[in-house]
Amino acid sequence: MTTVQLGLDTFGDVPTDDSGRVLSYPEAIRQVLEEAVLADQAGVDVIALGEHHRPEYSVSSPETVLAGIATRTSRITLASGVTVLSSDDPVRVFQRFATVDALSQGRAQVILGRGSFTESFPLFGYDLRDYDVLFEEKIDLFARLLREEPVTWTGTTRPALDQADVYPKTAGGLDTWVGVGGSPQSVVRAARYGMPLMLAIIGGEPERFRPYVDLYRRATRQLETPTGPVGMHSPGFVADTDDQARETYYPTYKQMRDTIGALRGWPPLGRVEFDREVEHGSLYVGSPETVARKIARSVQALDVSRFDLIYTAGRQPSGARLRSVELFGTRVAPMVRDLIADSDAGAAA
Repeated sequence: MTTVQLGLDTFGDVPTDDSGRVLSYPEAIRQVLEEAVLADQAGVDVIALGEHHRPEYSVSSPETVLAGIATRTSRITLASGVTVLSSDDPVRVFQRFATVDALSQGRAQVILGRGSFTESFPLFGYDLRDYDVLFEEKIDLFARLLREEPVTWTGTTRPALDQADVYPKTAGGLDTWVGVGGSPQSVVRAARYGMPLMLAIIGGEPERFRPYVDLYRRATRQLETPTGPVGMHSPGFVADTDDQARETYYPTYKQMRDTIGALRGWPPLGRVEFDREVEHGSLYVGSPETVARKIARSVQALDVSRFDLIYTAGRQPSGARLRSVELFGTRVAPMVRDLIADSDAGAAA
């Protein structure tokens, strides 16, 4: 557990500048680039960019932004979080991430998922009635592409391939995970392909996801596939003090949550519910000490080896976002590792 990875995730939420002006989409993308460069310098292990096709978010093509980040960084892993494979072409996804892998000297990582929104399906001409079969067939093809040898494949969602060789090749393979939102079937699917598992835990007590971790490991043993690492990602925000973190985060998080909730039938978020989620649920909001202690507890409770913080939520001030990235890398991450190391040493004594 002392080797836990600590990462940062964003969907490229469109922020304001520190005077309150809403940034343009080009400015928002460049803001993500600067945050990733700072994360690399601050010692963060992973930066993951999620694919969305909504007005609140600037990142619709994670691998394009990651390619830009690759040229400005030296050590941080460059991940998607997630790539919506269902509405994309597996061959093109592989080629684009193999290119990022080349530019970054082996630091690319693709996290495949079905996505939490559905805008990409009509946008790219896919029928939502095919939601399940699209992912089933495309992840099967992607798994074959990872072997980096000629592929023969037949399905119903794209043209067949007959001994097709796909370029560019990578230097050491393409690191590929599966992102899961809490479906047992999705957990078993990741196990079937022997791919590492990333759990999206965005609400409620984190401990309730421990059965999914156990299911994944049990399934890999039964299927005799590799048991990869398991990670989790959850929303949060770091500031110098607990009060500052909550007061900065709550207004924009509420606006974002209520916008999504209106589409999904959720009631508006109230302050009492927000504070309860910060105290006991899956919001990691507070000072470096507060956030680090909560992350360490969750990592140990779920027995995972990676934690990614979704550090953006709505139109937060750009300066506050940069400060959150800096604090996460320089103070939260080292403290989490120390807390886990101390706990492991105590357990072994």
